[in-house]
Order: sequence, then structure tokens, then C-alpha cells
Amino acid sequence: MTDLYEQDPLMVEETIEDWVITKCEDWRDYYESNYEARFEEYYRLWRGIWDPADSERRSERSRIISPALQQAVESNVAELEEATFGRGKWFDVSDNFGDTEKQDVQFLRNKLTEDFENCMVRKAVAECLINAAVFGTGIGEIVIEEMKEMAPATQPIMDGDLQAVGVNITDRVKVKLKPVLPQNFLIDPVATSVEDAMGVAIDEFVSMHQVELLQEQGVYNDVYVGPAAPDTDLEPDQDITIYNDDKVRLTKYYGLVPRELLNSALSEEDEEEVPEEEDSGSRYVEAVVVIANGGILLKAEVNPYMMQDRPVVAFPWDVVPGRFWGRGVCEKGYNSQKALDTELRARIDALSLTIHPMMAIDATRLPRGAKPEVRPGKMILTNGDPREVLQPFNFGQVNQITFAQAGALQQMVQQATGAVDSAGIAGQVNGEATAAGISMSLGAIIKRHKRTLINFQQSFLLPFVKKAAHRYMQFDPESYPVADYKFNASSTLGIIAREYEVTQLVQLLQTMQKDSPLYNTLIQSIIDNMNLSNREELLAAMQKAMQPNPQAQQMQQQAQQVQMQFQQSQTAALSAQAQESQARAQKLTAEAQAVPQELEIDRINAVTRNLKEGDAEDKEFERRMKVAETLLKEKQIEGKNNVNGPRTALTPTESQPRVQPPMGAPRPFGAPTGGTQ
Repeated sequence: MTDLYEQDPLMVEETIEDWVITKCEDWRDYYESNYEARFEEYYRLWRGIWDPADSERRSERSRIISPALQQAVESNVAELEEATFGRGKWFDVSDNFGDTEKQDVQFLRNKLTEDFENCMVRKAVAECLINAAVFGTGIGEIVIEEMKEMAPATQPIMDGDLQAVGVNITDRVKVKLKPVLPQNFLIDPVATSVEDAMGVAIDEFVSMHQVELLQEQGVYNDVYVGPAAPDTDLEPDQDITIYNDDKVRLTKYYGLVPRELLNSALSEEDEEEVPEEEDSGSRYVEAVVVIANGGILLKAEVNPYMMQDRPVVAFPWDVVPGRFWGRGVCEKGYNSQKALDTELRARIDALSLTIHPMMAIDATRLPRGAKPEVRPGKMILTNGDPREVLQPFNFGQVNQITFAQAGALQQMVQQATGAVDSAGIAGQVNGEATAAGISMSLGAIIKRHKRTLINFQQSFLLPFVKKAAHRYMQFDPESYPVADYKFNASSTLGIIAREYEVTQLVQLLQTMQKDSPLYNTLIQSIIDNMNLSNREELLAAMQKAMQPNPQAQQMQQQAQQVQMQFQQSQTAALSAQAQESQARAQKLTAEAQAVPQELEIDRINAVTRNLKEGDAEDKEFERRMKVAETLLKEKQIEGKNNVNGPRTALTPTESQPRVQPPMGAPRPFGAPTGGTQ
């Protein structure tokens, strides 16, 4: 395949170390021209170090630096640290969708957490947060080291009769996070992230023995490396005496390099050349180049990591559009801090003129050799009246308004940085404000903190965990399962946001009854947001208490069954009584309907019984009909009253009197006589 790019004639004699150093020098010139002076001043303000260049007036004598900006940096960093590591579990691992076996995910999370604790990753992340707050950008390098793990152990000897006490040594690969200061980091000026840049470089001093140990292990080329020339620009602190012995300036470059230069470097080391990709035929290849003292090549190879990623993570505290370097806490509060320092220094300088006594002396009337100084108990000799020779004076009093101005400037620092300390924000986050005002103020502060927290998670924390896991999978596959996992940040609210949320939950809890189903859930949320040492134990105990007891649940079910059977028996008894009452009512209705028929039959019998022949019979019949009708009406009225009356009343048939025949009427045959026997 023909090359798409012809070889540059200038590269015929150029080496890869020359090409890398030239790029790094150009990038350093850009950094020194635009950022170095500002970052050094931010560092001094944060450390409280005075420098003549930081004075705003030539007549300033005081060197005091207000701690307002220091408090802002520490408060913001502490809030993010608490939000990230306050719960103990600061990242999580999720498996692909549909995987029912979760043991590998739990093992990977626990194993990563254990290795991160052994490598003190939390301490390194906290240092990166401080760098981001001071300089605007936090940078970390992912370093792989082969270490020996030593653990106490015993071994049986002499056929098991004795136990030998010793140490088990295991070779392990460890992934560490190394914080990088901005003066030691170089990046393509037009890039906005590590991945978008042509390359990045870490230029710093390291101890001589570190290079020699790596040369013995075969990681670096076996070449002579002497001590480096001093350079104060690379030192962490430029205001202290620099140690210049046994140091090597190490430049580690991660990024794209020309393919032909890398092939030349590899061919000199008797290694195979880089195979050109058939699909792209790119001129550049991703590589790792290590150079000592600005010209000694220690290592040059193709990117050895399986994901072809760069072992550098970085995040801006606050994003500046179109720039890699971000905006930190010191930059936000810079102007307010400078004004506050100027105000305090002016007041201290004025106090020195108004408090200390000064004397105006007539020099011609002082004895020869006299020392014109003022101190307690000193005798001043004069030629003449001392009242005419000596005259004390002062420059007036310091204006009391400077106290109010200093307080207002300190409040401006907190307003610019979003920091809240024990002093609080006057009138807003203390007792002078109402509950609604405090909520609004804390809400604005929490939003600013959460904005930085999300930026830190997405740009720094999760990429580091992902890259570290991939390196463990590549270089220690026996301990780490190789699979495609997704990493999630478990960071939560900071301490201010958590206290604010607990207050709201407590207020909501007061409006709810204890028997409400949400009562225990709210208590669990309150405990979960508290920074208690035994928080996990309390949550576990509460969850256990919320689970039903099997025995109690079985007894409750039995009691419910007994109660249900009792209710069913009562329902059956009431139904039987209702049916009995209904049958009795039907019987009474039938009896009431049968009464008129019986009366009609009795009336007919009474009327037609013992009638005489002739007209007397007709008259007797009419008379009996009238009497029967009258009695029938009376019985009908009594029958209605008996139906509406109690069941113990006599039935109409029992209370109906029999109709007696008239005296002297003829009796039927066989009827008894009315006389006495």
C-alpha cells in the first residue's frame, strides 16, 4: 500500500525525542505567557504568602492576607469531598441488561473498592480537588506499579509438629492516581480536553532512584541519566529553597506521534515496526514516549493499553468555553480578596501612625549625643524648658467605617465563591433571616455546589474508575473478570445540602401520623442523610423491624380466619331468625284472611238455624241478619286491632262469642233442653 503522506524532509534527521521536546516547549511558552503568573498569585493567596508583586499601593507596609479566600477554597473542597466520599460507597458497577447473575458485578465492585483503599485513591482525589479549586483545573495521572503484597502467615514444619511464622509475598499490579500540578502539565493549546488534544505531557522532577529501578526492571532503556539542571518553574513551591541533587527531569508524553519517527525509534531498539492500518493509513499513531533531562529517550512504544486511552484525567472546576483551563474558586474571589487585603493593610498602616507616640523636637536645643527616642522610663535632656523643646503629636483617629467595609468585602468573597462557613452570610443564612429566606439562600448555594459536583463526576471520577478497571482487567485478569461493565457515581449531596434536606424531611414528618405507611419511609430517609457512625446498622435494623414476623403473621391469619367464621355464623343465625319471622308473619296473614270466611259461615248458620214457618220465620230471619251484621262489623274491627297488636293476643277465633238462639225458639231434634236436670 502506498503512503498517503510523503516523508517530511525535515524529519529525515529528526528523532522522536526532538519532536516531542519541541512540542512541549511550544506548549510551555503558551502556558507561561497566559497562565503562569496568575496561577502563582492564586497559590500565594490560598497559602497566605505575601509577595511584593501582590501590593496594590507602594506605601503599603503591612503584609497581612485575609483568610477569606482560604476559607472559601476549603469550604468548597470539603463540600465536594463530603458529597463524594461521605457515604463510604462512592461508585457503583452495573451489568448489561438481561444478566441474571450479579455475583461478578458485586465481586468487581468490592475488589475495586479494596484496591482503591490500599492505593489511597481517596487522598489523591482530594488533592486533585484542591488543585481544581485553587488553579481552576484538577489533573491526575493513572500510574501502574508492580508491587509486592506482604501478609503474615504460618507454615507447618517437621511433619506438622511445629508452625513456622513468616510472610507470604505476592506480586500484584496496582493502579494509582497521581495528582499533577498545572505547571507540570502541558497540553495542546487549542484543545478543550485530554481526548481532543494532539497529546499531553507531564513534565516534572523525580528522584534518581525511581528511574534506576525502572531501568533495572526493563521498563526504561538502559542508558546513562545524570542529574537535571535546576528549574524553579517546575517546583511545587517557588518560595522555598530548592533541592537540586539526585533529581531527573522526566517528560512523559501521551498522544499522537509521527509514524516514521516511532518506527525509527523502535528499529533502533531491535523491535518490530508499527504496522500501518490498512483502513486509514494515518500518518500519526497513538504512543507513549518518556524522555529524561530534555533529550534522553527512555521509552517509546505504541499505546499499550487495550482501550487505547490516555492515562490522564482532568476536569475544570467551572467550565470556560473554548478553553481547557477552567475557572476555580480563587479566580472567582480574586477581586474581592484583593480589595479586602488592601482595606485591612491600609487600616493597619493607619493604626501604626495613630497609636504609637511621636514627638516633634527642636534639634538645636538637645544636648550633643542625645538619642531622640521614646520609651517607658527614658529621661530626655533638653537645653531649656522641655515644653518648648518637645511637642507630642499624632495624625488623628482611624475612621470606624473601615470595619463595615471589611465586613462587606468579606461577604463579597463568600458571594463570589459560594462558600458558607460558621460565620454564614449575614442576614441570609443566620438567625436574622426567616425560614423562607434561609431556604432560598441555601437552595442557591446547593445548586452551585451540585453543578461542580456533576462536572467532577462526569469528567474526572467516572473516567478514572473506568480506566483503572480496564487496566486491572488487562494486567491482572486472574483477579478481575473481563467484561463490559458500566460504572456509575454514587456521590450524593454535600453536608450543607444534606442538612437542608433533613430539615425539610423533619418538617414533613411532623405533619404525618405514626400509623401512616410513609412514616417509616421518612424516618429511613432522615437517617440515611445523617452523617452517623452507625448509620448502616440503624438502616439495617429499621428494615428488619419493618419486615413481618412469620409467627406473628401466621397467628394474625388464624385470628382473621376465626373472626371470619364467627361473622359467618352470626350471619347464618340472623338469616334463620329472619326466615322464622317471615314464616310467622305469613301464618298470621293467612289466619287473618280466614277469619271473615269463618264469620260468614257462622252468620249463615246462626241466621238459618231454628226458623219457624210463616211470617214469623221471615221476621226472625231479618232480625238475626241485623244482629249478625252488627257482630260481624265489631269482629272485623277487633281483628284489625289483633293483627297490629302483640303476638300474645288472642286470635279472632278464640275471642269470637257464639250466637245464642232466642228464648222459646224451637230446638232441633236431639238438642238438649235448657232446664236443669
